[in-house]
Amino acid sequence: MRRSFGNWSEFPSDQIIEYSQLAPSCQDALLTTLLQFLFWCCAALVTYIYAGFPFLLGALARLAPRRNHRDEAFRPTVTLIVSAYNEAAVLREKIENSLALRYRRDLLEVLIVSDCSSDATDDIACEYSGRGVRLIRQNTRLGKSAGLNLAVPEASSEIVVFSDANAIYQPDVIEKFVRHFADSGVGYVVGNARYVEGGDRSQSSESEGLYWKFETWIKRKESDFESVVGGDGAIYAIRRKLYSPLLPTDINDFLNPLQIIDRGYRGIFDPDVVCFEETADTFAQEFRRKVRIVSRAFNAVRRAPGVLDPFRNFRHWWLLISHKILRWLAPFFLLGLLAASLALLGRPFYRWAAMAQIAFYLLALLGWAVQRERRAPKPLYIAFYFCVVNVAALLGCIKCLRGNLSGTWMPHRTEAQGKS
Repeated sequence: MRRSFGNWSEFPSDQIIEYSQLAPSCQDALLTTLLQFLFWCCAALVTYIYAGFPFLLGALARLAPRRNHRDEAFRPTVTLIVSAYNEAAVLREKIENSLALRYRRDLLEVLIVSDCSSDATDDIACEYSGRGVRLIRQNTRLGKSAGLNLAVPEASSEIVVFSDANAIYQPDVIEKFVRHFADSGVGYVVGNARYVEGGDRSQSSESEGLYWKFETWIKRKESDFESVVGGDGAIYAIRRKLYSPLLPTDINDFLNPLQIIDRGYRGIFDPDVVCFEETADTFAQEFRRKVRIVSRAFNAVRRAPGVLDPFRNFRHWWLLISHKILRWLAPFFLLGLLAASLALLGRPFYRWAAMAQIAFYLLALLGWAVQRERRAPKPLYIAFYFCVVNVAALLGCIKCLRGNLSGTWMPHRTEAQGKS
């Protein structure tokens, strides 16, 4: 009769074999097996993140879409909240753009939230007080999220639209936003921020443009299948009653949508709700922005743990894991893939895999070196941008785990002005 052992302490000590007691050949075989397992796990995850998930999402969005109801005649009251910190250079154009939006003036109000601006931002906002624009000043610089906590309770509308000072809206944005809220199951709607280059076309903005085209396609398919994951601080709207107060370190356009999903609502991405804003001028600015976004977005998932329960909303859970969390963890998988390949150099397949990875990273390194002096060829700066994104994600994850979060930052326009 076979004896059953309840725990390891009951297992006969003479039948327990430690790793150090194995013959060297057995040790090598075991280590090789573990390294091969690590290689293929990391390879599978990287392939899934960048190819498998988009393919599967596209198929599911086509085969099993969610029905969306909208009413073109629906006209609720709306508050447009514009966050600003030292945005004097662009604020006047933004206010004029907001006042020119095609929506009934008695149904639309505009709030400018100044995060303790030290330039002419407040003065410019006050110039428009006679035209229905209100200024809300935060006397201590606490960041965008803290400013929204002041502004949203001041709104008396049904719908709140969040925007940045440099985001220029098309005239029909509000009309196209609100049509989705005729569906009582819709909690937030995300618009389509299109990035444009400034006066000097930079490779950072080109790379971001290519990246954003891919992201836009993902958002569209997510919306068709279930819910778009997260918002966009430049152009997204929510039902005012669904706004939850934020901590200064929270990222409002990611945490609020997660909280809304957790309450049983859906999020829609509408590619026809369009705004335009300039990309960062340099890779360094883009890098810092992505580190900040990933660190605070990762923290937002911890702040809304209900969305990690697959039994509550499996479709959104799958989208969140595949599109965001695994993407943020991709640099760890890439490092594991490279480490396993280098450790298995004695085997031809893994030697070629290591050489291919090293060649790609050398290409990215060359792209970094060339773009500092002149315009790099497209393959070089795309490889470099891929590495920039993943290093930023790596640092963002580390910052989140260390609790090194900040609610304030310097807009790249203000940063550039300070340097000049």
